[in-house]
Amino acid sequence: MNHDVKDLALAAKGNDRIEWAAQSMPVLELIKNRFLEEKPLKGRRLGLCLHVTTETASLCRTLKAGGAEVYLCASNPLSTQDDVAAALVKTDKIPVFAIKGEDNAVYYDHIASVLSAKPQITMDDGADLLSTLHTKRPDLLSEVLGGTEETTTGVIRLKAMAHDQALRYPVIAVNDALTKHMFDNRYGTGQSTIDGIIRATNRLIAGSCFVVAGYGWCGRGVAKRAAGFGARVVVTEVDPLKALEALMDGFEIAPMAQAAKVGDFFVTLTGDINVIRPEHFKLMKSGAVVANSGHFNVELDLPGLAEISSHRRFIREFVEEFTLKETGARIYVLGEGRLVNLAAAEGHPSSVMDMSFANQALAAEYVVKNQGQLPLAVFPVPEKIDQEIARLKLKSMGFKIDKLTKEQVKYLGSWDAGT
Repeated sequence: MNHDVKDLALAAKGNDRIEWAAQSMPVLELIKNRFLEEKPLKGRRLGLCLHVTTETASLCRTLKAGGAEVYLCASNPLSTQDDVAAALVKTDKIPVFAIKGEDNAVYYDHIASVLSAKPQITMDDGADLLSTLHTKRPDLLSEVLGGTEETTTGVIRLKAMAHDQALRYPVIAVNDALTKHMFDNRYGTGQSTIDGIIRATNRLIAGSCFVVAGYGWCGRGVAKRAAGFGARVVVTEVDPLKALEALMDGFEIAPMAQAAKVGDFFVTLTGDINVIRPEHFKLMKSGAVVANSGHFNVELDLPGLAEISSHRRFIREFVEEFTLKETGARIYVLGEGRLVNLAAAEGHPSSVMDMSFANQALAAEYVVKNQGQLPLAVFPVPEKIDQEIARLKLKSMGFKIDKLTKEQVKYLGSWDAGT
């Protein structure tokens, strides 16, 4: 079996960690049990470009239980957990192409290895697999039934492709499911980003000024968690509605040029390019810690930072020090500007990834069941699937909710029953 992982001897450790994570993923386990009986993905080839973590391993095992041939590569050069990659190869016989710290050339070689399997369904986190398929292997497009996309950045890219009429097969925007972004993006990113910053720096959050760039669902989560640790939180935004929301949630708002002067910690979560630029780095106090929790490392203008620096060095694992030429100030960049929650920590907690990956598994099943009938577009997870995942999650947590009475259903469906 073709594969490329760091060390198969790590498999036993990986299996233990996968088992630990799976204990907090009861919804995916229920889906896996049904898939074992029904085999809804039997004979289908699935190409996955996702963060290779313990939670992703549970998704891979669920898809394989459904009868799929699964091929996996990393969606970020620094997010792979090497022991998990080894376990999937050695224990599950799943071809994995992922090594933590791989360079860009190897990263795209690994994507090419997954594409060589001629996937019929693609599963992305950032749309790199899909975009490479469209640009480098268009000969394989006729084999593809559809795809799914896990994250905000990827959905943005895919919608741009659809707008330009470049998208050649239907894609389900898993990120847009309520049971994904309201929980994974907010609570998962919030907790794991702070976790990554603390693991990398061992700095105290309490009493600091914590700058959050972007107040989408991920930014909301990070801002709330930073405030919970005792930080003074400043939010930067370009959207007046989101800025107003941040203000009414109790946070300060300011342009980055103003926030740069007072921040101790900076985290970007916008999905855009060059959010923090040289003119901002020059304003920062010596000792400022800068990180990114958006999907790609382009949110920080690191080439620009390098140009205004006299020298740079790694002072701790995942912490690179840049000394500015003009002022001598030292700026600390975490995880090479890549996703700090995965570069320096373990990513989202498994209990929120349970819902995200339940969406992925059921979306793949939906693509197979509806092949040839789906629109050539980026479209949301069907509401029925979203609701069912929420119901199963509540059930697994031991909670019950009310049901509408017949009278209430009738009232909600009427127009003539007023006060």
